[in-house]
Amino acid sequence: MTGIKDTSIGIVGVGLMGSSIVASLLAAGHRIKAVAPLAGELDLAAVRIKEQLLLCEKGALLAKPAHFYLSSLTISEDYNVLHDCSLVVECIIEDVEAKEAVFKKIVAAVGKDAVLASNTSAIPISILQAFVPGPERFLGIHWAEPAFATRFLEIICGEKTSDQTANWVFELAHLWRKEPTLLRKDIRGFITNRLMYSVYREALTLVENGYATIEDADKAFRYDAGSWITLMGIFRRMDFTGLQDFPVIFNTLFPGLSNTGEVPAVVRKLMDQDARGTLNCKGFYRYTEEEAGNWNKAFEAFNQDIYRLAALYPAEVISPVLK
Repeated sequence: MTGIKDTSIGIVGVGLMGSSIVASLLAAGHRIKAVAPLAGELDLAAVRIKEQLLLCEKGALLAKPAHFYLSSLTISEDYNVLHDCSLVVECIIEDVEAKEAVFKKIVAAVGKDAVLASNTSAIPISILQAFVPGPERFLGIHWAEPAFATRFLEIICGEKTSDQTANWVFELAHLWRKEPTLLRKDIRGFITNRLMYSVYREALTLVENGYATIEDADKAFRYDAGSWITLMGIFRRMDFTGLQDFPVIFNTLFPGLSNTGEVPAVVRKLMDQDARGTLNCKGFYRYTEEEAGNWNKAFEAFNQDIYRLAALYPAEVISPVLK
């Protein structure tokens, strides 16, 4: 593995998420070799990455003008451009067979010491690392969208990931202006998806059983958890509110929380209608094209605000983290 500041990084898959990751890593000062594995993706990827760097520039997230970073970017359909990369991250669709095929091409192009990673949010890393020789160099690196304007990053070890690999990527991630988490044991859904999907399930249960409307469930989560979660997270919130009442609360509430493994009926109905939320103006809410566009613009601006706000209150500055 090379020194952290000299790391050249490869990204395979430059759709919405992949191009966002490219912009984030360019902004951190890396040389990026991006591979567009799908026909027709090459030109669109260049446009997307430039647009995202311009958003970074607009949000004051860049030290230099956006065009400066584009000189450190190579986009190609040829996997051989990855030959000198110390780290290569796969960012294609969540399909095991497709990922296996892509990793075979990556392995054929890179050196035996290159660290390999997947941006998967759902497939266990232990499954994917079986596709490469030297599985100890393989791990998960899971960004949140948009990658260039969020401090979130999950680093996930598979069963065979070495501590050296995990620690190197963990240190590297701090140069990306992230506050990374390191999951030492592979588990489906990792940290953030397991937490969020438990919230989704309970919210859908409340709505389907007539306890709350969709609008009120959103308001409750937005104006309660939303008012403190960027500062505190979950366990520090429990410390902050006092722990003395939680045994009674847990004994009372836990037995009544949803534990269903079924897809909720309202979600099945939306899927039957090909609902894709703001992408096609059909979802839990209805949108005009203008309204959907306004929500997307608001999300971009909000992420920039939260990115800066979170930086003002890093946990390690407020108080030492308990080990």
